[in-house]
Amino acid sequence: MASEAKIDPIASKIPDWVQAENFVDVLKESVGGFSKMSFKAISGSAAGENYATVMLRVNIEVVLDDGKEKTVSYMLKVPHKIDIIPMMMMQRNMFEAERAMYQKVVPEMEQLYRDVGLEVNFGAKSYEVKGAKTDYILLEDLAPRGFKNTNRLDGLDQVHTESALRKLSQWHAASAVRVATKGAYPENLMVGFYTEQNRAMMIEMNKNLSQSFLQCCATYDGNEEYFEQVKALQPRIHDEVYKMVKIDPNEFNALNHGDFWSNNMMFSHDSFGKIKEIYLVDFQLPKFGSIAQDLYYFLLSSTKFEDKLTKFDYYIKFYHESLVEHLKLLKYSKAIPSLRDIHLSLFKNGLWGYITATSVMSGILLDPTEAASVENFLSDTTEGNDFKNLLYSNPRYRKHIQAVLPWLLNRGALDP
Repeated sequence: MASEAKIDPIASKIPDWVQAENFVDVLKESVGGFSKMSFKAISGSAAGENYATVMLRVNIEVVLDDGKEKTVSYMLKVPHKIDIIPMMMMQRNMFEAERAMYQKVVPEMEQLYRDVGLEVNFGAKSYEVKGAKTDYILLEDLAPRGFKNTNRLDGLDQVHTESALRKLSQWHAASAVRVATKGAYPENLMVGFYTEQNRAMMIEMNKNLSQSFLQCCATYDGNEEYFEQVKALQPRIHDEVYKMVKIDPNEFNALNHGDFWSNNMMFSHDSFGKIKEIYLVDFQLPKFGSIAQDLYYFLLSSTKFEDKLTKFDYYIKFYHESLVEHLKLLKYSKAIPSLRDIHLSLFKNGLWGYITATSVMSGILLDPTEAASVENFLSDTTEGNDFKNLLYSNPRYRKHIQAVLPWLLNRGALDP
């Protein structure tokens, strides 16, 4: 077999082991007989579209045994080459969790649906690379199958939001049934990233973000209504988060996706624009517990401005109806939550709404910029502080946050 490796010079973050010879077994599994290939790895996402890890697209031109040529591609997730110890630890934890999700948890949940006669697919097929020398996740590239992301800046319309909520309800239902029938998930999925070992690191990582947010919050229209409560919340917010992540056995609990926003879902459409399927990606931050985490994270971060608050309760009702449907289908043995139960959980865990609005929502609403990097998120350099101020002061974010903060205030979400 002849091969040649051509690494795109722009993609400076590509690990040395990403070479043609290490993908031979992957091709044997996914393509079949071939005689030679040419290999190229390039950046797989633009600045501002992915922060926690490096996403690469691996393009391979394959010559089959019969002489025909075929192009195949894969998505490869690898760690940042970064010397910041907290970020290195965080990446290691995320890759361990995501490999477990792809190798065991997601296939297990999909099988629960097959056992009752329903085909539910949550994401792309994953592959093993024997020559890998760093953490990685290798997935099929969904783009050739017609899957694509929506425009994160616009937010999802009602049809796409309902599609996402239905998939999320299937995910939550299957994970709850799995725990009810087989027992708890491994500890890293039950606890997630919120361990006592990580608490000091999370406080340090969020310190600069909080300072930047407070500076900008003081300039928002109508901030006098909520600013003092937001300010008073800052030194206590991590203690409150660690209270929320403790599992309440009297509440309906499921495996939260943990990073459920518009770029982490891909849609395929038919020729008339109707949604055919939705797949999820980035299973790196799962956490078993209250479903309020996923619901706030998604509905406040990724829906269009006109719907974000006006249709919030409708979307919760839509999600609940789908959740009940799939819990019954999977013969959930415990009490099925009522719509009232879901709303009580949302009120009890309202701080997830504030965390969403002041973290992921700011990144989603920011125009593409080369300043969008993990280094600028974590550093207190001039460049880092300028970037964080841009996150919280740009007109699009101001429009959303000036509506969301009063809404959270009126729901009691800013009260500890």
